Amino acid sequence: MNIINFTPLPAFIGGTVIGLAVVLFYIGNGRLAGISGILKNFINSNDKKLDNLLFLFGIILGPLLYSFFSKSEIPFSITINIPTLIIGGFLVGVGTSISNGCTSGHGICGISRFSARSILATIIFVVIAIITVTAIGRFF
Repeated sequence: MNIINFTPLPAFIGGTVIGLAVVLFYIGNGRLAGISGILKNFINSNDKKLDNLLFLFGIILGPLLYSFFSKSEIPFSITINIPTLIIGGFLVGVGTSISNGCTSGHGICGISRFSARSILATIIFVVIAIITVTAIGRFF
């Protein structure tokens, strides 16, 4: 176990902020804060178009503002080739369409509502992720 990456207080604070953001979004909009659902609604619907755009804009702007005001760099690197990244992104998009949501929608919003569908979807996400990482580690 790598003790350097064990940061329970920042993880707790981050989880609490995410939870509060989900609650505020639900109270303010009457819907869940699943990112794939918001993106899908933004693309396919005229309903609350501005709300969806602002939410998506905030996801991009938030880390940039944090990095600017904290004067700390957010380490990020892509360690895989571009075709694999594109295929992976496509498969994630197909998966979120099939399951009517992504890990943020099912894992954060659905599980907190004790939704059996979301609990099952999240378990399937995790199992498939484990299988994928194991397969990629063995064959590539």
